[in-house]
Amino acid sequence: MSFLVLENLSKRFGGHAAVDKLSLGVEKGEFVSLLGPSGCGKTTTLQMIAGFVEPTSGAVRLEGRDLLAIKPARRGLGIVFQSYALFPHMTVGENVSFGLEMQGVAAAERARRVGETLELVGLAAFAGRFPRQLSGGQQQRVALARALVIRPQILLLDEPLSNLDAKLREEMQIELRQIQRSVGTTTILVTHDQAEAMALSDRLVVMNQGRVEQIAPPHQAYERPATAFVAGFLGKTNLLDGATVRPEKISFAGEGLAGRVRTRVFQGNHWLYQVETEKGLVTVIRQNSGEPMPVEGEAVCLTWGKA
Repeated sequence: MSFLVLENLSKRFGGHAAVDKLSLGVEKGEFVSLLGPSGCGKTTTLQMIAGFVEPTSGAVRLEGRDLLAIKPARRGLGIVFQSYALFPHMTVGENVSFGLEMQGVAAAERARRVGETLELVGLAAFAGRFPRQLSGGQQQRVALARALVIRPQILLLDEPLSNLDAKLREEMQIELRQIQRSVGTTTILVTHDQAEAMALSDRLVVMNQGRVEQIAPPHQAYERPATAFVAGFLGKTNLLDGATVRPEKISFAGEGLAGRVRTRVFQGNHWLYQVETEKGLVTVIRQNSGEPMPVEGEAVCLTWGKA
């Protein structure tokens, strides 16, 4: 049996099914992302695991125990919210220590664990500062430290990086994955960011309108999407010869599918093309190798391998 099991989990709000018979098994130490557009049910699913929302039907089991019968505060879960939810009147050290105080952990042990956890997230020198004195990325690390210091069985992350700018978000993705791997905490992330989910996760749970479209490792979901929705949501795609072909798999060649370049856009490390062909408009992505590339209006031929 998996470490965490969601069995036919459903939540209805009136006549609307926010989550519809979701079943999922999560292994100990695994990093799983609930991925999908706004309103797909991913946050509601996380809230049912946390105990903030009561399911309409279904079961949630942690190591065989009925988690729904346990009060949220006693479920042993660490949670990081989108807003970080730090206490503004408390220092970094006091914020991280708060959960341990609520558990009645002795002062000496609290100090030791707070120090270790701040070291883990790279904030050992910031224990005496207040949240207002920190950058967004530092606040995110404090929220993560506060969730980890209680040694949770499961870490729940609700869009934790969405308030950061693009560059910092990318940096924090790398740090978050390194921290999760070093601690080994089973982690469930809610995100609408495809790149973030693929960068961080062992497996993706792609959701749409309350239902699961596919559960698979990122590479498998990207290369072999189970549905048209997954293919489109995980990135740009083309439907050619009855198969999904990613734009980066298509090359310009001396022969192949004939077409004419409608548009090309320079995006730094790659060129993005739209090519008019008898099969319709084809999107092509080619790495910027410094070599001459086809220009708008130029006749080209396209080739690709099996999808």
